Amino acid sequence: MTTAGGLDQGRESFARQAWATAYAELAAADRDAPLGPEDLQRLAVTAYLVGRDDESAELWERLHRELLRDGQVERAARSAFWLAFGLLNRGEAARGGGWIARAGRLLDEAGCGDCVERGYLLLPEALRRMAAGEAEAAHQDFLRIGEIAERFEDPDLTTLARLGQGQTLIFGGRTAPGVALLDEVMVAATTGELSPVVSGVVYCGAIEVCQELFDLRRAREWTAALSQWCASQPDLVPYRGQCQVHRAEIMQLQGAWQDAMEEARAARARLERPPGHPAVAEALYQQAELHRLRGELARSEEAYRQASRSGREPQPGLALLRLAQGQVEAAAAATRRAVAEPRGRAGRPRLLAAHVEVMIAAGDVAAARAATDELAAIAEDLDVPMARALASHTRGAVLLAEGDPGAALPELRRAWHAWQALEVPYEAARVRVLIGLGCDALGDADTAEMEWDAARWIFRQLGAAPDLARVEALTRRSQAPGGLTAREVEVLRLVAAGKTNRSIATELFLSEKTVARHLSNIFTKLDLSSRAAATAYAYEHGLL
Repeated sequence: MTTAGGLDQGRESFARQAWATAYAELAAADRDAPLGPEDLQRLAVTAYLVGRDDESAELWERLHRELLRDGQVERAARSAFWLAFGLLNRGEAARGGGWIARAGRLLDEAGCGDCVERGYLLLPEALRRMAAGEAEAAHQDFLRIGEIAERFEDPDLTTLARLGQGQTLIFGGRTAPGVALLDEVMVAATTGELSPVVSGVVYCGAIEVCQELFDLRRAREWTAALSQWCASQPDLVPYRGQCQVHRAEIMQLQGAWQDAMEEARAARARLERPPGHPAVAEALYQQAELHRLRGELARSEEAYRQASRSGREPQPGLALLRLAQGQVEAAAAATRRAVAEPRGRAGRPRLLAAHVEVMIAAGDVAAARAATDELAAIAEDLDVPMARALASHTRGAVLLAEGDPGAALPELRRAWHAWQALEVPYEAARVRVLIGLGCDALGDADTAEMEWDAARWIFRQLGAAPDLARVEALTRRSQAPGGLTAREVEVLRLVAAGKTNRSIATELFLSEKTVARHLSNIFTKLDLSSRAAATAYAYEHGLL
């Protein structure tokens, strides 16, 4: 085949997004005769898309030099930007920043004051501000980038600017207009209006925000679209790993834990070649979460540590692991620190929910109530089903801890219906455990047992060993002699230990009135007339 024929085939393969073939054909043509700028750019892009990051960087640098030699300063600056883009994505901040600075200096020296490349060069600083939590400053940067992009009618830059505007609106608390912008951006990605590199950025950026927002419907829909987009390009490497991380998160929520673990492992293996990809930390964190839920605590801790080394904050997962290990004080210290740190609201609902769980275990019901109130306010602003489910879930748990099962049950049933509608079985089962506790506290032992039986069945199906053990312990306690409920057994044990009603109320997070009611029920069920007789009964029946 002639060089011209091979080059034509490489261009045709590039057009139909057959990236591996395009890379082989364009690279072969380049070896026969150096490619011109347009084809050299195609080769640099295909090298990036098939995972040859080092070669892609070398090609972008070569293109930069050739364009600069030909006096095409603006195009040379654009090449420097894409070179920096690849380096920054690999975590090479110093080299990437150096190329951005070089591109800006070249434009200044050439007197290129108003050009689309100025907009591209503003992107890294806008992204840095957004990552640092400076939502409003970053939003202004993205507005300026958008103005430049629209003036020069550049669809890639326009879409990147709108993606950033949507993200910063959401991070700044203006959820509805931010999500509307993300929807618009996703239309551009799904209709093929964008370059493949920018399409991948848009998919991953929008999905990540939706998962942080607890917008499960959009996250599912867009993850499916990303999976389809990746499947249509079998040779694609850069975004397939991120796609697998997102799929693992969705699978975990839907209860397919084994499939989720396989996706997370595959994502990690893909993202670690070459090393340094920041999304590796998310794959590791996802593995840690799944190990924790399955009761594989040592493996979970190691995965959290690896995620932390890769740059991922290990909370709230690590705190929940400490709670599962019985290290309540360590868990409480971790979530108190994380909640107190100034951050945007992205991801905060998940942190607050974990904080509520830990604070209840630590006996700090006031802190749990404060976190629940904040979560409820966020859920109202976000107005998405998953956030509302989480708010009802935590509110019900706090009401139980405050000794008000009558008020807790409506909230918990609302949460259960929401989790069921979202098809999130693990959280639905956890709510049923709490509903059982509420019913038990009100003396309805039959309903409590049925709720725990339903939860036990789900936990067994999922492989949630720690939760299964807890609910089985509740069931055993509920089957105490004399028809006592689990809560009545707890009260009887503390009476036998010589505790007063006030101290029992403090220890069990109940009101004194509720403790008195439990004690009256105990005396009636066991036909006893005094605390001394109740103490003797507890000793005789091995309830201590």
